[in-house]
Amino acid sequence: MKYSITDGNLNDLRTPCLVVSLKTAKRVARALGSTAIFSRASEDFKDSIEQSLCVNLSGNVARLLVVGGADESMDADKFRKLANNAAVNLLKLPVKTAIVALDSVKVTGERTPWKAATLMHAISYNAYRYGKHKSKPATPPSLTTVRVHVNDKKGTSSSARLGNALDAGLAFSRDLGNEPPNVCDPNYLLKEARKLAKHPDVSVSNLDEKKMAALNMGAFLSVSKGSDKPGQMIVIRYNGGRKADAPIALVGKGITFDTGGISLKPGAGMDEMKFDMCGAASVLGTTKAAIEAGLKINLITIVAAAENMPSGGATRPGDIVTSSSGKTIEILNTDAEGRLVLCDALTHAQTFKPKTIIDVATLTGAVIVALGSKASAVYANDDKLANDLLAAGQNSGDKAWQMPLWDEYQSSLNSNFADMANIGGREAGSVTAACFLSRFVDGVSWAHMDVAGSAFMGGSAK
Repeated sequence: MKYSITDGNLNDLRTPCLVVSLKTAKRVARALGSTAIFSRASEDFKDSIEQSLCVNLSGNVARLLVVGGADESMDADKFRKLANNAAVNLLKLPVKTAIVALDSVKVTGERTPWKAATLMHAISYNAYRYGKHKSKPATPPSLTTVRVHVNDKKGTSSSARLGNALDAGLAFSRDLGNEPPNVCDPNYLLKEARKLAKHPDVSVSNLDEKKMAALNMGAFLSVSKGSDKPGQMIVIRYNGGRKADAPIALVGKGITFDTGGISLKPGAGMDEMKFDMCGAASVLGTTKAAIEAGLKINLITIVAAAENMPSGGATRPGDIVTSSSGKTIEILNTDAEGRLVLCDALTHAQTFKPKTIIDVATLTGAVIVALGSKASAVYANDDKLANDLLAAGQNSGDKAWQMPLWDEYQSSLNSNFADMANIGGREAGSVTAACFLSRFVDGVSWAHMDVAGSAFMGGSAK
């Protein structure tokens, strides 16, 4: 989707479709001399959220798509529902271009740039299709270009640039996540990451298994050793800021398929374990969006990519491995593999002297028990960073909830034979996983996001 921002008198604009509230629709129809047509078509229309009406006209505006409830004052969540309704119904129409004019909706605490961003996100989210492996893919929406109409362009000049960047990043993430595991393996993620290096401010490198062995990344290698697909630690550098600025580091769990290893998962639903690389997909999509937007930051993105398979060479429960930090780990459950690739990735991230590290991972089933699929869990050693992430989630509608990272939980990881075990007991599984990761971060602001519940959908909506 391509977005731009426009202003001016709606009556003077030419478009195949104009998306408006009921009051605005009446005003436009009157200016176009189509009051009688519009009145007949809208006679039974209920002006409420989740209702919509398309009225065919003639002249500069071929269609009016009326969005119900858009003349009310509302909170942010209600506006997101309204934007979603507008997007769903707009994408059903046989039009290539449209103008969305919903800036007049009063949203408590939010201004025009936020409303524009929310509308663009709703359209991008609903326009996405994945049919790469179907012999007869579903017909994609006709819509390719959207102009978001605002009453005042002041302060919204960057909205279209950010909207286009987010659209590209979201599509990249979702394409990676939806690829089947026989396609999306660690080398595939590396190949896709390398495409980002077409930008002059971006470079991509990788640590293969030989290089990781030289760096004593025994925790990571304990996961990939059971697979015929070699693991990769992918490093992307985006230099959009000043040379002297410390980078932000993003670290993503990229388990391209997770059988559980020797601690084999149940067969039912195992197909969904292709999504165990959604942390990696998330940070890769974020990186693409940052590059497309030209953000004035320096960014280091690290993807810990491996496949967790059972084989004669796979790690066993009871094995002890040494991480690149020098700390030893007793592996009690090979299905707690994400933290093993991440701990070496976190250690490597610190070699770049970042000011902040954020890791994203589909880490535990326990977080789904705690929070369901509506929110991601945030753990942090820095309250300001945690609050920034929570605020970003609230702003975007991609909500998160801060979980405890208290010393009282650390004892669950005690081992008789190594510095720590890779799992705790049955209780607080997401918390103890975060506690494990916290042991590999020293002297830097860090947050961990457990997105096992929020990163993907299963079942018929997979």
